[in-house]
Amino acid sequence: DVQLVESGGGSVQAGGSLRLSCFATWSRNNPYSRYCMGWFRQAPGKEREGVAIIDSDGNTVYADSVKDRFTISKDNAKNALYLQMNSLKAEDTAMYYCATRRYCTTMAPDAFGNWAQGTQVTVS
Repeated sequence: DVQLVESGGGSVQAGGSLRLSCFATWSRNNPYSRYCMGWFRQAPGKEREGVAIIDSDGNTVYADSVKDRFTISKDNAKNALYLQMNSLKAEDTAMYYCATRRYCTTMAPDAFGNWAQGTQVTVS
């Protein structure tokens, strides 16, 4: 099993930037580098949606709505996952979550597990 803890949310004006972090604690010898990691978000009254995912080789996939604005990355040595968010828009306002699954074959939230507690991002 793994525990994920996020940080970095907050309030920012439109056009601004935020960086989210997600730190993983694994119960077994570190398999972190071999797993798919993803960022997701859920706005009030809306379904949870995939934002970006990154596989063990560093390959990434982004939702169309965040392409060229958000960057997902990870640091295997630190068991850390990051989401750099630039040019933020009001529609990016949501609770953001990180989660994992074995392979990056889908960005569907239902296919991911080990959900972190979430961190709020508010863009005004």
